Amino acid sequence: MDEPEPHAGPPAPVARAERIVALDVVRGIAVLGILLANITAFAHMRAAYYWPPALPGGAQASDEWLWLAQFVLVDGKMRGLFAVLFGAGLALFAERAVGIAGLWLQARRLAWLALFGALHFVLLFDGDILLTYAVAGLIVLPFLHRSLDFAVLGLIWAMIGALVVAAAYFSAAQLEWQAVTTAPGEAWLSVEQAWQARLAEYAAEAQVHLSGTYADVAAMRLADLPSHAGDAVTFVFFETIPMMLIGVGLYRAGLLTDSAVRRRWRRAAWVGLLAGAGVLAVTGLAVMDRGFPIYQTQFAFYGVAGLANVPFVLGAMVLLTDWAERAREGWLAERLALAGRMAFSNYVGTSLMMMLIFDGWAGGRFGTMHRGELLVVVLLGWALMLTFSRVWLARFRYGPLEWLWRCLTYWRRFPLRR
Repeated sequence: MDEPEPHAGPPAPVARAERIVALDVVRGIAVLGILLANITAFAHMRAAYYWPPALPGGAQASDEWLWLAQFVLVDGKMRGLFAVLFGAGLALFAERAVGIAGLWLQARRLAWLALFGALHFVLLFDGDILLTYAVAGLIVLPFLHRSLDFAVLGLIWAMIGALVVAAAYFSAAQLEWQAVTTAPGEAWLSVEQAWQARLAEYAAEAQVHLSGTYADVAAMRLADLPSHAGDAVTFVFFETIPMMLIGVGLYRAGLLTDSAVRRRWRRAAWVGLLAGAGVLAVTGLAVMDRGFPIYQTQFAFYGVAGLANVPFVLGAMVLLTDWAERAREGWLAERLALAGRMAFSNYVGTSLMMMLIFDGWAGGRFGTMHRGELLVVVLLGWALMLTFSRVWLARFRYGPLEWLWRCLTYWRRFPLRR
């Protein structure tokens, strides 16, 4: 794809013919995968997202093995893919919208995304990532025109950030291990009491989802928004920003757009993916064997996984883009590309669908389904996303939220119908 000439007037949005189809395909994979990653958070109390014993009646054997598979292949990976893609998108936008006018246009675009993210958090789902990506993007934005090796900078930053997060979780996990192997000390009793208090908070939140009205649930999320923003600071700084920088670097190096460049990195991509998966598999099996002690599980889920996910995501990004480029004319890649072109609408739409299935005031399935049963819901969501994207884009130029975002960004109304 040729780089467009600098704009003499206001920058224009990317035309359909200028899209990088392989990135749309990977974006489609990521938006489907994020539903699988989030399904437990939609259906259960927060702790069940990473801790199988929080499931109703405790975890069954199938729950534990499905947790392991998701831990190795999905959790944190879709979020990482989205961050890399988002960084590539920032770089692509910066190529097309040059100068101060382009910088302000992209800042306005990200500011609107932040507003969408806050609304999504309050109205639909407290696991929102849009606000996080918008804030991270605004921080990355001023550096896009600097001569930096973004991929190397992002990789070093990501690994240091993952080490910092792992160290934060290690101390409690170590106390827990010592309490099991020797007599529990006062430090461990204090940590255990803190977890029981947190678990009680999660149970209270779950009760609102079970028996509250929609207004009750939305009010609870609104009250949680400031603390969510505070918690997101660490997440933004140690994970999202460095992965976005890597995305900028990979795009500018041609790894996401040039098949010849990707071929040179294919072996390294496989090494990164398999090394990350191997570390996660060994770690997950160890946690399972010990019966999912809470702090060791958290250390595995957020600490070890934070380190192993970096090479996994980078390898997956290169390999998936390579496959997408070769398979772009096939029916599967075509469907995934359509879902990727509507990733914003699909992401928010699945939050709406899951809320209607699980919350007590609607479908009432909250806290009732095990992981195997939730896979059926995920497959239903995937089928709807793939079908809806194809039907919608056959009639309209953009997804509904993509169109609204464009209109607000450029502050003019674009034609929607074909």
